Amino acid sequence: MNALLLAAAEEQPPLIPHADELVIGLIAFVIVFGFLAKKLLPNINKVLEQRREAIEGGIEKAESAQIEAQSVLEQYKAQLAEARHEAARLRQEATEQGTAIIQEMKAEGQRQREEIISAGHAQIEADRKAASASLRQDVGKLATDLAGKLVGESLEDTARQSRTIDRFLDQLEEKAEAVR
Repeated sequence: MNALLLAAAEEQPPLIPHADELVIGLIAFVIVFGFLAKKLLPNINKVLEQRREAIEGGIEKAESAQIEAQSVLEQYKAQLAEARHEAARLRQEATEQGTAIIQEMKAEGQRQREEIISAGHAQIEADRKAASASLRQDVGKLATDLAGKLVGESLEDTARQSRTIDRFLDQLEEKAEAVR
């Protein structure tokens, strides 16, 4: 058993590798590292660079889109303000035109009213004259008939009859005016 212990004591501890294993492991590491450095690392760097460029390009595009959106918003606000101003101006013009139309209609109505009133007065005056002439004739006829019956003779002379009637009616009008 002693021999076993001695053999075990001569062996290296199990956690420390042999030198030839270390050399083989180091060579394998260098080969794998070289392969990765030559083949895989450039592809990884290339992909990372593309991603970085895409992100930076996206940020730049987003900034330019934001600037463009801000510009469009300002244009929209300016157009909206202009449209509001135009609407206010049109509203003011419509109010002024409405007021002018109302004034014109009032003036036209007043003019038509005056025309109707003057036409009415003229018609009344014409009707009054016609009624007066008709009344004169009727009153004259009745007066001559009455006078003829009172006197007992016919008063057929139209000229004399007309003068008598006119004189009688003129006296009546003078008395009526004097009473007023």
